Amino acid sequence: MSHPKATSITSIDNERTRVTTWRFAPGEATGWHRHEYDYVIVPLQAGALTLVEEGGVETRAELEAGVPYHRNAGVEHDVINANDFEFSFVEVEIK
Repeated sequence: MSHPKATSITSIDNERTRVTTWRFAPGEATGWHRHEYDYVIVPLQAGALTLVEEGGVETRAELEAGVPYHRNAGVEHDVINANDFEFSFVEVEIK
């Protein structure tokens, strides 16, 4: 299933880090992607995201505002706003 694309703004991109703010209207998605670097996600509000992984496996992530989580490089997925309101987070990639 194809979803409208979320918007992203990269505010820092240097030799050591990349910082991107993602904003999703309800139902919008990042699109399928692979993370080249380790990364930290910091949700800007509480809400849920649907993570679609290889083979179409879906999981729901319940996130709290300001509570970060970390993932290692190599993760492949699509991320979809599962809320009925706009959702946003800051992604910090460690190069």
